[in-house]
Amino acid sequence: MLDTARSTHGETETRAGDPRPGRLIVQRGPFTGPTALVPEDLYAEVLRGAARRERNRLELTPATHVVTNTYWGRLHATYWQRWTAVSDVRVDLAASGRGRVWLMASDTNKVARAVDTAEVAGPGPVTLTGAIDRFLDGGGMWLEFATDTGELTVSDVEWSVVVPRPPRPTSITICTFNRVSDCLNTLQALLDDPVALDRVELVRVVDQGSDPLESRDRFATITEAFGDRLAYVRQPNLGGAGGFTRGLYEATAGDPADDHDVLLMDDDVLLDPEIVVRLTGFAACTERPTIVGGQMLNLLHPGHVHITAEYAEPERLRVGKPVPGALEEGYLLGRDERQLPMVQERRVDTEYNGWWSCLIPAPIVRAIGYPLPLFFQWDDVEFGYRAREHGFPTVSLPGAGVWHADFGWKDWDEWHRYFNQRNGLITAALRTGFDRRTVTTTVVELLAQYLVAMQYGLAATLLTAVEDFLRGPEILDDGSAAAAAEIRRIRAAYPETTPVPIAELGPDPRESVVHLSGGEPSRMLLTWLKRAVMQASGRVPFRSGMVPAGEAHWWHVALFERAIVTDMAETGVRIRTRDRERLRELSKRGVRTVRRLYAEGPGAARAWKAAEPRLTARDTWARLYDGA
Repeated sequence: MLDTARSTHGETETRAGDPRPGRLIVQRGPFTGPTALVPEDLYAEVLRGAARRERNRLELTPATHVVTNTYWGRLHATYWQRWTAVSDVRVDLAASGRGRVWLMASDTNKVARAVDTAEVAGPGPVTLTGAIDRFLDGGGMWLEFATDTGELTVSDVEWSVVVPRPPRPTSITICTFNRVSDCLNTLQALLDDPVALDRVELVRVVDQGSDPLESRDRFATITEAFGDRLAYVRQPNLGGAGGFTRGLYEATAGDPADDHDVLLMDDDVLLDPEIVVRLTGFAACTERPTIVGGQMLNLLHPGHVHITAEYAEPERLRVGKPVPGALEEGYLLGRDERQLPMVQERRVDTEYNGWWSCLIPAPIVRAIGYPLPLFFQWDDVEFGYRAREHGFPTVSLPGAGVWHADFGWKDWDEWHRYFNQRNGLITAALRTGFDRRTVTTTVVELLAQYLVAMQYGLAATLLTAVEDFLRGPEILDDGSAAAAAEIRRIRAAYPETTPVPIAELGPDPRESVVHLSGGEPSRMLLTWLKRAVMQASGRVPFRSGMVPAGEAHWWHVALFERAIVTDMAETGVRIRTRDRERLRELSKRGVRTVRRLYAEGPGAARAWKAAEPRLTARDTWARLYDGA
């Protein structure tokens, strides 16, 4: 690749490898998304009149007003002022016709002000500038376009800043497992946006599936289009941790001067390549190496953002908690109580970012080591908290997201819950003081709920996770590949862990009665004791019935002998049946395991902490990859 590139407006843009700092495009101004399934109002909103929105072009009819005070349309200046030394931003665009263009800004309380404006009277370039100086607690910048009696066309919007140093090279790593079509679509999206693709030196696909990409004719076509900028790696399944770490491993394989930053990308996302420009642009401007994360937008409900800033509570095995002030399942097309747009106006700083899309600078890997070989779940969380301990922040950047399958449509009772629970314990051992009372109480509460709710397989999953944690760091020696197979084998013995089509239930109308739950009990412990007695004795109010997914609380399902619970994906049902022998067996095992956790947990935590340098070392991953 060349060391310099031309922006749409003809100016030379600084590039990785250029010894001179210069101006860098950090955001473009698309007016529509990558597909018609994505609401156009996430990019530009027509407040009055009529306008034609194309990807890089906007046509306004007379008496029309269009704003980009939207998720994708704003420059979220508050994050720029907090985490970079950039003092101002310049907006360049092409315009023709008659109308006016404004560069607008907001403060912490969503009060708008004009920063710069330009009259358009014929074809020509338009340049607007704004200082990034009054946004420390919140606020952003956006463009507005308006016409009166004339028509106006604008195109090729570019937001640029002067970077303090030449950007480091960036590579993309896509980890894939048997999602061939999704992964190929992601690669094609990159090819379809040469400007975004030009930001990366290499796209690496780590294929861990049994249905490889290379078996498809379409992959050959895509490979030819990428040329030597695509690296395809086949390896046995080491989970997301093994796939993503392969990218970090290869990008830091030589002399530090040759390192690449790595943009991790899930295979099954709906990608707007604009995120590549924004993450790389922001990372080039931070005052010290910073993990820059893209946010998760919901694929089934594309107008919603999952969480704009997250934290975890490892000792309570809780992850994905919204930082106070963050949007949680926020409807980005809605309005607040003042009828103002739903945007993340106040700056909310995250504690980690999911790896559905996340840029990790190479110097951070050099300083803190590689991710843990956890297979998946909590690997991104642990790495983010480890980076924080070493003084490297994470920024979850608004206006930079990928559409990913909605978490709310994934059932909790799945085999990968083992990794969620086991790896949460490992993270607690490594990144907290491991208060054994808190950890043990959490396990007891979860186990108690699973048992009375007739989720026997989930209870066995939890107990296996705790027992394996107590075994110590050697359980990660194979990258957890054996654990992934073993937990599937264990869960296969519990029928309620597998969803079945509702047609298999038969026509019995007594089983088709839907039972809704009441309100949440005010005295949880007393309620649990009553439900436990009911389940142990068989004296339950309902012999059978259907329970909607959103009503399947433990205190409600425990009222049934046989509960037909809708799977969270709503494609089938889980049949939970009271089993006294299972209940007795798992209760006895649970008592033994909890006692062990309380007695042996602190020692196990110390063993995990002592093993951390080995687990995060390059040699560990070299052994796993060489043995693969």
